[in-house]
This record gives sequence, structure tokens and C-alpha cells, in this order.
Amino acid sequence: MKFVIAPDKFKGSLTGFEFCDAVEEGLRVVFKDAEILKKPLADGGDGTMDVVKHYLHGEKIQVTVNDPLFRPIDSSYLYAPKSRVAYIEMAEASGLKLLNDEEKDFVNATTLGTGELIADALQKGVEEIILGIGGSATNDGGMGMAHALGYRFLDAAGEELKPTGSNLVAVKEIDGTKKHSQLGKVRIKVACDVSNPFYGPNGAAKIYGPQKGASVSQVELLDEGLRQFAKTIFDQYGIDLQQIKGSGAAGGIGGGAVVFLEAALTSGIELIKELADFDSAIADADWIITGEGQLDEQTLSGKTIDGVIASARRRKVPVAALCGSVNISVEQQREFGLAYVASIVRGITDLREAMASSYDNLVNASFNFGNVLYDGD
Repeated sequence: MKFVIAPDKFKGSLTGFEFCDAVEEGLRVVFKDAEILKKPLADGGDGTMDVVKHYLHGEKIQVTVNDPLFRPIDSSYLYAPKSRVAYIEMAEASGLKLLNDEEKDFVNATTLGTGELIADALQKGVEEIILGIGGSATNDGGMGMAHALGYRFLDAAGEELKPTGSNLVAVKEIDGTKKHSQLGKVRIKVACDVSNPFYGPNGAAKIYGPQKGASVSQVELLDEGLRQFAKTIFDQYGIDLQQIKGSGAAGGIGGGAVVFLEAALTSGIELIKELADFDSAIADADWIITGEGQLDEQTLSGKTIDGVIASARRRKVPVAALCGSVNISVEQQREFGLAYVASIVRGITDLREAMASSYDNLVNASFNFGNVLYDGD
């Protein structure tokens, strides 16, 4: 038997690597000689950097950059000198996690630090950059990021604007004459799993602004700013950001990356599967075992299990999902394409106890799954 173990993390409980170890421990009780490949995955959210580091064999590069409020912080990104690939998480420089509740200022926040990380990677001679854009604290359309890479944003009087969301509405001209010389020569991929347009009812400001502490009036200001920014971009570059799915991701940095980095927006899980050479690994597998903290109807919205199922379907490999909690019907399970689904929770317990027992419960669930297969041979 050949098993490929390919989970996401159990948030707050198990890393993907711990999931792999627990499942192998349970399976080995039944299948002592089985071939077991561990392929922890992620979709661009929290924990992705550790997974990428595993496959890239990269080193962490420390850089002092600007945080979302223009304060100096020590940040980092991954760089693999051998392959010349860098992985950058914007949350490390421009993320909500860097601010306490009182500091959240969606209107005046900037992606400048993210651009500074990119600039450092370009100086190191990278050939490819993968940019994860989850967890942002910003809504500047990528203006700050672009500023760090040499772009200048001017108002009607030709004065340079500070790169914040509040100034988007004033941008009348973009000066790219001093942009970084390596832009356009390096492959840049952005892990983007949303389809929001740049502005409007489903755009960056109106969908994500309230979630990040913006008031109703601030949301309107930012949405108006994104409209003006998109108009200026269309007038100068001929790119209609409103027609690009995902341009509204992470406060508009999805669209900004397309324009200023010449980047491609790509599914996060697809990028990680590519790094893991996942499709080749499952070619002759008997089972793929995946899992996440909660399996529900949102699972097929670009999450890790969605990506696992897509690859498994092409290779005709059955998929088992061992999850912390399961909230789907039999019909949904069939629609998802999952051959086996189980919650690993045992007994009557509260959430804290269940999370604390996740490893042992997963070993037990994997043993029982193995027993089902063994009895059927």
C-alpha cells in the first residue's frame, strides 16, 4: 500500500507536519511495510511559510522594513539560493498581526514594507518570487509596495503623495520612470484565492474594510479612492483592474501586483502543490489522506482539501479526510469527491480539550481507518 499524507494545519492545534506524523503512527500499527509519503500543504494562509520552507530548502532573510503604520520592524522572507526562488508573506511586513486593536488604521496603513521585502529579494538576484497576500492590514491598492520599488504617485499639482489608502483618491499620475530595473525580468506569482473586483459592492474596501475595523465613512472613502486609482491606471497602462478576478484581494494589492509587478494571480494551494511536486507524488498512490480543522461547505472555496481533491480526481486516487470537526451531509461528501470522512474527536468534550487531544485522537482515527482497509483486503 502507498499512502500520501497531505493535510492543511489544524489551526491552533496541529501543524501540517504534526498531522503527518500522527497519521503515519496510526497507519504503521496496521500497515508496517506501507510506503508513506508526507506532503504537508497550505493555501497561502497562516503557516504557509513553514510549509514552503520545507520544500524550498530556503533560508530566512532578516530585513528591517516599515510596518503598516510606517514604523521600523524586523521582518523576514524565505530565499533559496540554489533555485533563486523567494517566498514573501505580506503579513510579515503589512499584516494585521503586527497591530493591536487600538492601532488598526485601515485608511492610513501602507504596504510599503511588503515592497521593501520584494526589493531586497530582487537585489539578491532572485529569478522567481511567490507572494502570499493573506492577513493584510491595508487597503492602498499596492501603492506602498510600488513606492518601495521606485514608483511615485502624484496629485493634480504634481506633488508626490504618501502611499496610503487615504491618498488613493488624489492620485492623478503615476511616475514609473525610476521603477526597479528587475521588474518585468523576474517571474512573480501571487497566491490569491478570492475573486473580488478592485472596487464596488464586492470590492476590496466594502468587503474587507469592515472586517478590519474601517467605519462606514472610511469604507466609502477607500472605495472612491480605489475607483480613482483604477481610472488613473487604466488611463496610463490600459489595464482595467475591475475586469481582473482577484484584483481586490488584500486591499487591492492583487490588482497592484498585476500592474506594478507584472505578476500573475494564482491559487495558493496550486502554488504550494507545484513546490511539493504533489501531482507526481500521488501518481501511483492507493490513498491520499488529508485533513483540516473544520470540514464544511466552505472547504471547496480554494482551500487545501479542494486542491488535494482536484489532483486526486485527475489521478483517480481515493481521498480520505480526517478532520477536527465535520459539518457536511452525505450528499456534499459525494459532491466533494471524498471517499472517506471522519471527525477525529472522541467522547464528549469541549473545544479546548478536543484541541489538546488532537494528536492522540488523530493517531487513533488513522489506526481505525487503516483497520477498515486491512479488513477489506
